[in-house]
Amino acid sequence: MPSDAPERPKILWLARLERRFHSWRERRARGRGLVPTATGFPGYGSEEWVRVLGRVLIVPAVKQRSSGEYSSLRGWRSFAAVPVAFAQVTVTIEGERHDVRADRGGVIDTVLPARLEPGWQTIMVAVEDGEPVESRVFIVASGVRFGLVSDVDDTVMVTALPRPLLAAWNSFVVDEHARQPVPGMAVMLERLTREHPGSPVIYLSTGAWNVAPTLIRFLRRHLYPAGAILLTDWGPTHDRWFRSGKDHKKTNLRRLAEEFPDIQWLLVGDDGQHDDEIYTGFAIDHPANVAGVAIRKLSPAEAVLAGGRTVVDDHSAAEVPWVTASDGAGLLERLAAVGIAEEDDPEK
Repeated sequence: MPSDAPERPKILWLARLERRFHSWRERRARGRGLVPTATGFPGYGSEEWVRVLGRVLIVPAVKQRSSGEYSSLRGWRSFAAVPVAFAQVTVTIEGERHDVRADRGGVIDTVLPARLEPGWQTIMVAVEDGEPVESRVFIVASGVRFGLVSDVDDTVMVTALPRPLLAAWNSFVVDEHARQPVPGMAVMLERLTREHPGSPVIYLSTGAWNVAPTLIRFLRRHLYPAGAILLTDWGPTHDRWFRSGKDHKKTNLRRLAEEFPDIQWLLVGDDGQHDDEIYTGFAIDHPANVAGVAIRKLSPAEAVLAGGRTVVDDHSAAEVPWVTASDGAGLLERLAAVGIAEEDDPEK
């Protein structure tokens, strides 16, 4: 007879093993005199609350700049740091202290009450009574009605994910200065932010939080507009080998729609990592929150490296402007044609 007892998670043991492994690494690191540090990542908020993002790590002793940023790093060093699970973190906003706790991967992702002026603002994050570090949050003014959500891999950065061997090479070996931007994308995103002052920019990626410092430096170096970054945590959960990148994107898009019900988002992605499918579904479910969709078409070679294309043939159900092109210049031209971007003035 079939049992009514719930099925036990199949790989719960792997999640437990990962936690024990990191606990062992943390004990060893503390035994060598290393202490946890907090790293703040760009977050966002309204005039009444902020979403604070960061991570608590014990970082190996490597050459550092005076600013605290690591000089030219191979990707593997980002994964060598030890995450500190459930660390007690103090977030200070305008002199008011808030005690929060990191998750099992050391990730800080919490919403706190705050009344800050629109634009980029600075908050302080500290762990275990250590020196506080600065973190930034972009405060969206109540009257803003336009925002940008952009994928990263093969949308703003040429990475050729998710082909396993090449992905590992890009993530663990290649120097961050060797990564290449997608032509024209920085100009497109920067121009849209100029045309819509005060608009938030969100970089939503399936990449791991480990690469956040590298990604932030890449975006800055190649003159992409500053924005919050929403990454995910690799590794097993109670019921699967790795966290779902698609679920991560869908969850955060729904969250943005709930947090900013009056904002229409331009969704920017590519046709190699389910962005087409995810954005189609979101546009159908939340048409009032989508200004349009801009999909970068991968070249045949890029599509092969990225594991093929995932394209939705019919976007009519989404009922929002939908444009495609192979680079940022082409997308900007098509966005202007549908009224999302301004037309170029030939006299300028």
